[in-house]
Amino acid sequence: MCELLGMSANVPTDICFSFSGLIKRGGGTGPHRDGWGIAFYQGRGIREFRDPQPGFNSEIAKFIKDFPIKSTVVISHIRQANVGKVSLENTHPYIRELEGRYWCYAHNGQLKDLDRLIGSSDKRFLPVGDTDSEAAFCWLMGVLAKSGEQSLDARQKTIHSCANQLAKLGVFNMLLSDGDRLYVYCSTKLHWITRRAPFGVATLQDDDISVNFGEETTVNDIVTMIATEPLTTNETWVKMQPGELAVFEKGELVVQA
Repeated sequence: MCELLGMSANVPTDICFSFSGLIKRGGGTGPHRDGWGIAFYQGRGIREFRDPQPGFNSEIAKFIKDFPIKSTVVISHIRQANVGKVSLENTHPYIRELEGRYWCYAHNGQLKDLDRLIGSSDKRFLPVGDTDSEAAFCWLMGVLAKSGEQSLDARQKTIHSCANQLAKLGVFNMLLSDGDRLYVYCSTKLHWITRRAPFGVATLQDDDISVNFGEETTVNDIVTMIATEPLTTNETWVKMQPGELAVFEKGELVVQA
């Protein structure tokens, strides 16, 4: 299966350290050889990089590891293809516009009988590739569009309801963001960790790299990382429960349902 990586922070932060650990699993320490992608929110814009090549030896991935793009919300994905060919259009994350905002999404898992659920979906949102993941995203966006303008609480409940419906069709672990909030849904396996002062040293599980966050941050910084499997060996990650939705804003957990 694929793996996910997300970040929510209260100040623009780079993800080089965690991305270095994730991308090693893209054909190096893991089997996820079928493409990778990463998206950085910057203001109202979004900067996206995708590549259908294995991440561990991708020249584009090397650039991302070494170039500190700073963002408050990041979504990344490494792919092990189940549904859909290995191609650029089938790599995550996917992006759609709704209400003047870019929505970004990545999925880990496999879904069956999607046609029964999305048969009457909003035709404004159509898949470009042929993955079940993108089809599910288009359906979810259609539901949000039909719901119209909602309060943050109502929107969170709509997203949770959609995720629960999709999880009934198989495995549905999801990262979704509108640039402000990062919605994290666990069907089978997701972990998160919030780092804040006093910061310590973290060591990657998949690479011989350690970083002292105390030297890289200020006392006011708050950064939450989300990953399919914990990326570090010396930190305590929170394991999410099946059916749980966690929502992060500016690095803080604001909803746990």
